[in-house]
Amino acid sequence: MQQLFANNKGLLAMDESTGTCNRRFAAAGIPQTLLMRRDYRELIVTTPRLKEYIGGAILYDETIRQQTKAGVPMAEVLMNAGIIPGIKVDLGTKPLAGFPNEMITEGLDGLRERLAEYKIMGARFAKWRAVISIGDNVPTSMGIEANVHALARYAALCQEADIVPIVEPEILMSGNHSLRRCEEVTEMVLKRLFYQLYRSRIDLEGIILKPNMVMAGAESGEQNTSEEIAEATVRCLLNSVPAAVPAIAFLSGGQSPMDADAHLNAMHTQSKGHLPWVVTFSFGRALQQPALAAWKGNTVNIKKAQRLLYEQTKAAAAARLGDFHREVETERWK
Repeated sequence: MQQLFANNKGLLAMDESTGTCNRRFAAAGIPQTLLMRRDYRELIVTTPRLKEYIGGAILYDETIRQQTKAGVPMAEVLMNAGIIPGIKVDLGTKPLAGFPNEMITEGLDGLRERLAEYKIMGARFAKWRAVISIGDNVPTSMGIEANVHALARYAALCQEADIVPIVEPEILMSGNHSLRRCEEVTEMVLKRLFYQLYRSRIDLEGIILKPNMVMAGAESGEQNTSEEIAEATVRCLLNSVPAAVPAIAFLSGGQSPMDADAHLNAMHTQSKGHLPWVVTFSFGRALQQPALAAWKGNTVNIKKAQRLLYEQTKAAAAARLGDFHREVETERWK
């Protein structure tokens, strides 16, 4: 755990499913093939100096089974670079039967055996994502309970296998809800989550929480400052997350790289020295998007794409220190 977050490091989420990865490739005009996905992931794991700001990388099942062009497993490349490999183990979401507009994450069947296999492959931590929407009459109590119960069962299987579980209850940004409503739902979900973790005899000192930041819905039209978002997020966490949890690593949830860094930065400038947990990042798109846009599937762009990925991780690490400056970053990216 200490190695993951030492020296202000965070996590790189490169665990996009095949479908999600293909959609991002299509938007960038990149062929949606197995080899192109392999080439892109090789670009990421071989980025020079990535370990300066990244302590762990979350892989997808396809990726942990892939090798570089030189025949080296992706997880081994990461380990050789001083980055701990992790693995996404849920199998995605499906509609929750009987509860319209709510989802349940699947993948508990056979998870014990899959965890044993992933550990042999080099994974030392895992991730399971639950998805909660805010809308008319949702989330329901049943929708929340079903998802946090699955998270607790997953966490128990991970700890049984001596794999650190990342517990990710994501309140989606989509919707027209207010900042205040997001805070209410996030707090309610987290409180029910930790009750289920307690009932499942989870060692809280051996988990990582990966929550959303508290934000108004993307369709709400509500404009909040980074300071307002940080204040609501920290207040919500202090009200619902036990101090025994060693680390909180935020998802970016579709935010732009600049916004995700600015909001994390504001949490540290406002609450420096007063947070009981490590508070860092576990960003996916917010770290990868500039690199993907620069790469475009062309080998001549690899070095540029890797430089952009490195710079994004550096900016996120600065935000963890409360040393991120939006105006400086805006000028640098012009």
